[in-house]
Amino acid sequence: MGQIQNINRRKCLLTLLFSAAVVICTCIGVVMNLTTLQDENFDHMGIQTFCMFTVNSNIFMGIAMFMTLPYTFDGLRNGYFRLPDWIVRLLFVATTALSLTFLVSLFILAPVKGFVLIFTGSRFFLHGLCPILAILVFCFVLKDLTLRFGATFLSLIPVFIYACVYYTLVAVLGRWDDFYGFLTRIPAWISIAAFLPITFGIATALRILHNKACIRYRKKARENYLDVFAARDTHEMIVHMAAMNSKKDRSGNIVIPYQVLRMLLSSGEHEESFEDYCVLYMKECLKHEIYQE
Repeated sequence: MGQIQNINRRKCLLTLLFSAAVVICTCIGVVMNLTTLQDENFDHMGIQTFCMFTVNSNIFMGIAMFMTLPYTFDGLRNGYFRLPDWIVRLLFVATTALSLTFLVSLFILAPVKGFVLIFTGSRFFLHGLCPILAILVFCFVLKDLTLRFGATFLSLIPVFIYACVYYTLVAVLGRWDDFYGFLTRIPAWISIAAFLPITFGIATALRILHNKACIRYRKKARENYLDVFAARDTHEMIVHMAAMNSKKDRSGNIVIPYQVLRMLLSSGEHEESFEDYCVLYMKECLKHEIYQE
């Protein structure tokens, strides 16, 4: 059981560190933009910084990462870490938007304005560091949920909404200047026709990398579980697991490790059902003092 817990704890710690780093870097980058009222190379500083897709996508990612923090704290306290499915999907959408920011900065803005200009100051955080950290944590650290093909279409929503707002305020109402140059420097129809397919391609690549990491993690975890549970009495293992987790718990809330129990159920032929295992685990936990107060 020690090796299994170490794998889960390491995943929890990495998620905590990466999430905190993204949140901090996002705050630094946005605050730097807000406090820089004039920049000879960029017009949209101060409060106008919120017009930029770069800033909005970073804020979106920062919020999504911040929402993982309570679950990492619970994971370190309870010894069991798993993010809800809806947070993983939210991170997928935010990572796609931030990856688009990174690729546009790297392949479009940097060749035009210079790499040093695009990746220094606040732009070091918003164009470079935050996107790279987000991609790493989503593709190689978060391994709880394999994403289906349909989830890819969710990633188009932020880009589609911003594109509609940008086109309306630039081309229709004339409230914004074309600071990205996607409507004046190149034909508008090219930008309109290109960005959603590009975003879809980015989301597809992220989903494939993420799902491969999930599959590798589950395969490794399954092998470890089968090694631990092999030739051992099922009830004895559940009783031991409940006692061990109860001693470490300080919250007073029983968390049923249903992934572990499902692994146990798949390790051989058992007369009991998954529900029986859950009930047994719950009853054993209730015998300990922390849940009797």
